[in-house]
Amino acid sequence: MSGFELLDPALQHHIVNTLGWPGLRPLQEDSIPTIVGGDHALLLAPTAGGKTEAAVFPVLTRMQAQHWTGTSVLYVCPLKALLNNLGPRLGEYAAWVGRSAAVWHGDVGQSTRSRIVRDRPDILLTTPESIESILVSERVDALQFLGGLQAVVVDEVHAFAGDDRGWHLLAVIARLESLIGRRVQRIGMSATVGNPDELLEWLRGGSRSAGRVVSPPAPSPAVPEIVVDAVGNVENAAKVIAGLHRGEKRLVFVDSRRLAEELGTSLRNRGITTFISHSSLSAEQRRESETAFAEARDCVIVATSTLELGIDVGDLDRVIQINTPRTVSSFLQRLGRTGRRSGSTRNCLFLALDDARLAQTLGMLRCWASGWVEPVIATPEPRHIAAQQLLAAALQTRRVPLSGWQEQWGSLSLFDHDGQEILDHLLDMGFLDHDAGSAFIGIEAEKHFGRRHFMELLAVFTAAPEFRVFQGRSEIGMVDVGLLTEDVEGGRVLLLGGRSWLVTHIDWKRRHVYVEATDMDGTARWQSIPDGLSYEITRGVRSVLLGDLPPGVTLSRRATEALAGYRAQRSGEVDEGALVIERDRRGDWRWWTWAGEKANRTLAAWARDLVPGRQRIGAESIRLHSDLTVDDIKRGLAAVRVSSDRPVPLVDRNAVKGLKFSAALPEGLARRTLAVRMMDGAHAEQVLCEPVMFALRDG
Repeated sequence: MSGFELLDPALQHHIVNTLGWPGLRPLQEDSIPTIVGGDHALLLAPTAGGKTEAAVFPVLTRMQAQHWTGTSVLYVCPLKALLNNLGPRLGEYAAWVGRSAAVWHGDVGQSTRSRIVRDRPDILLTTPESIESILVSERVDALQFLGGLQAVVVDEVHAFAGDDRGWHLLAVIARLESLIGRRVQRIGMSATVGNPDELLEWLRGGSRSAGRVVSPPAPSPAVPEIVVDAVGNVENAAKVIAGLHRGEKRLVFVDSRRLAEELGTSLRNRGITTFISHSSLSAEQRRESETAFAEARDCVIVATSTLELGIDVGDLDRVIQINTPRTVSSFLQRLGRTGRRSGSTRNCLFLALDDARLAQTLGMLRCWASGWVEPVIATPEPRHIAAQQLLAAALQTRRVPLSGWQEQWGSLSLFDHDGQEILDHLLDMGFLDHDAGSAFIGIEAEKHFGRRHFMELLAVFTAAPEFRVFQGRSEIGMVDVGLLTEDVEGGRVLLLGGRSWLVTHIDWKRRHVYVEATDMDGTARWQSIPDGLSYEITRGVRSVLLGDLPPGVTLSRRATEALAGYRAQRSGEVDEGALVIERDRRGDWRWWTWAGEKANRTLAAWARDLVPGRQRIGAESIRLHSDLTVDDIKRGLAAVRVSSDRPVPLVDRNAVKGLKFSAALPEGLARRTLAVRMMDGAHAEQVLCEPVMFALRDG
């Protein structure tokens, strides 16, 4: 029997007659037996591969066959915008079998939430943070509302798994299972990842129930059109975008909100219909931009990664990338936005703003061309999430037993690292009080996390302080507090949503900024700490500098000339047969490891006798003490190779403050958590085993 034949008859009818599909895609066919059978599943397919239907159709079939009642399915997404985008589609699918769906997240008003609780839709589209808010709410009886839960579908699961939000998601699901007294089916959906079996194991959360990776071989796609150009600056990038592909719909990805604002403004100044989307714009502003872009033709939308994860902005003609995404996985997501229409080709134009970014682009593309994709690895030793979960559980149940307290998280390994020590610390420091064998929320927890009904406790990600910007009563977005405190001459002018705004008043207590439109040039800036380049991509850059080029990639004349000059400039830092340790013109030693930032931080910690403590560790090299001789360095590296004492990187107090919930951890455990996350021991060990050559620069 085919997968299609296993579906509910009403779904079969609507697939053929409403959607007009001649049949199901391979992923959709293959997923049905596993999901209808109740097993856990990880569904893998490129962007626009039909993953949503591959999960939802068999879940609805199971819902009908087993007569599920109440809210029986949670559909979890990492972005509220993605939930808003999917809500109508899932609502339509559910209605085909007489069921319903609703969206619940932080932007949904209280009256709508009350109606959802009263009517209990069959499918609830939500976020992990909103699930936990339901669990701890005094207004919602979580057991009554979610007591019928049977399955959890996690969209873009890779976006959770490599981040602390993944641990939070698994912990919340485990507490839900403890509340309702049974395990639920877990279904994850993802684009291509490098370690699907491990990702499925992570999603199962320690469950021994059967699970399967569903990833049918896809037909070989047409060779994508990949072009790399070197443009030098933002104005030149705007000139190229404005001059190319007139009449087409273009999605431009950038790596920062500031760059999105600057490029969007420059394009508008050139008469290009331009929209902007990034996380600091208000939900209404983003929605207006994305809707207008989806309905237009000759236009550009400039976006950060907010449009990477599945949000539908209509048929695209072109994807343009300013500089390069930091992962192959992100590139695949963005490339998959194009080539969806019959007769069209997947494409991406890279515009590098400087020579270093040009080399990074080619290094990333070299990894992509070789078929390599990053493995998704859960963040190690999540002690701060363990502390958060203990406090959240105390809010939910009002009392946490001091004996057997881990049982409500089932087999989840969240507390494998120092769980009892964390609980003891919470008790000792007054975050939890205890009486008669149970712990409950203490005064220190209320002091640190109690504002706005403990909302700070329910979000595991850390955001820099931002102020809301209003024109009259309309919210435009958010700006970094630094823009409001730096010295300026004349009026303070902000750049937000691709337009300039003159600040007329700042309400410091409420964190509100009031503005009016202006023709003066505005400024955009946000605090952010991007992840460093990986070992694989950094090694890709090294290969490019040694003369390699990714196959299937076209370089413009400008890019070819810029690359030739950059290779000549950096020729002394790479060698085909060895890593270079170079004495530069200033007399400093530089060890060109080409190992990525995490491996270099690890090497710097292991080789502390060779490495000055105060330096910014990058992806390509490590600075060594200038007074060392060649023999000193050789002996030092030899000692590190055989040493059993491998210290972790030092973590300063300011960094600890940046770890969410660090106040609820002993400082030593917080430092250890951060230090382990800064490391890449496997690649550091690999670098230590590679031959080195010493070089001296003239001058």
